[in-house]
Amino acid sequence: MPHARATHLTRRGVLAAGGALGLGAALAACGDDAKSGSSGSGETAAAKSGPWSFKDDRGQTAKADTIPSNIVAFVGVAAALYDYGIQAKGVFGPTKTKDGKADVQAGDMDVSKVTVLGNEWGQFNIEKYAALAPDALISTMFDDAGTLWYVPEESKKKILAVGAPSVGISVYDRQLTEPLQRMLQLAESLGADTASSRVTAAKKAFEDAAARLRAATKANPGIRVMAGSASQDLFYVSGSNLSIDLEYFKALGVNLVEPPEKAKAKGGGWYESLSWENVDKYAADIIMMDNRTSAIQPADITEATWKKLPAVEAGQVIARNPEPILSYDKCTPLLTSLAEAIEKAKKVA
Repeated sequence: MPHARATHLTRRGVLAAGGALGLGAALAACGDDAKSGSSGSGETAAAKSGPWSFKDDRGQTAKADTIPSNIVAFVGVAAALYDYGIQAKGVFGPTKTKDGKADVQAGDMDVSKVTVLGNEWGQFNIEKYAALAPDALISTMFDDAGTLWYVPEESKKKILAVGAPSVGISVYDRQLTEPLQRMLQLAESLGADTASSRVTAAKKAFEDAAARLRAATKANPGIRVMAGSASQDLFYVSGSNLSIDLEYFKALGVNLVEPPEKAKAKGGGWYESLSWENVDKYAADIIMMDNRTSAIQPADITEATWKKLPAVEAGQVIARNPEPILSYDKCTPLLTSLAEAIEKAKKVA
């Protein structure tokens, strides 16, 4: 799983939902009107056609009599589907910042138009979920065990008991292009026009950005790039293995800092944890920093050891989202930003 979230696998939060009695009442309140999708904004143009089926990355086939219109999804998935014209009705995961604005993981969605079932890890309001009369539950998966991201393990049975078919898209140990294609296929199954000029142009822009990044790495092969994330007590250095973006960047020729496997053991193979005193352990010319709200942002890091890093002093720090929104539109800037940084970078490490 992405390094800034790793501790959450063993530190489950309190479920923001009622007990079994409350769930039963919520289910009873879900009438035929809710199931019809007549409430509006979440309904796709193809919502009344069907039947629908989609084989996910667990090898499980989700089925329904009609194409889902009351979709509930992890916020990043909802953001990707939104780029393809599919509006989720409910979301879970980091959706709003403390000031009520859209979280970086919400993409272009209008967060005022979705029901937020939980904004933090461990939060998933089952009563609200049931009241939406969901006909699809969609999330990503950061392991090979089929664990749906941000669906709390301790309440998973109750959530699945609501009856909506679930879909998992794997973002574990593969390159970015694969889950991007899978999300496109999912969007198409949900009624998106994936042959539209807009989607075609977005995919072409992504391919062009990938070519630019490959060319930049060939022109500047000595530039070393480190993927980092900041917390109050620790600095995390990600290896390329397991992360969809870093695996793809490496395949395009990016010279990434690679912590040894032994050092990444405590991070489940994803990252190495460093004290701020040892933040200079690896030489890097460019640092890509976790831009999620769970991480401290570069401008807010006060540690002197950070400020003395050559890449920081040279202003060669860029943003990285370890949980990319899986649409071509949103992934293109990730490639473009890194390509531009490598093209302009000075060898400072």
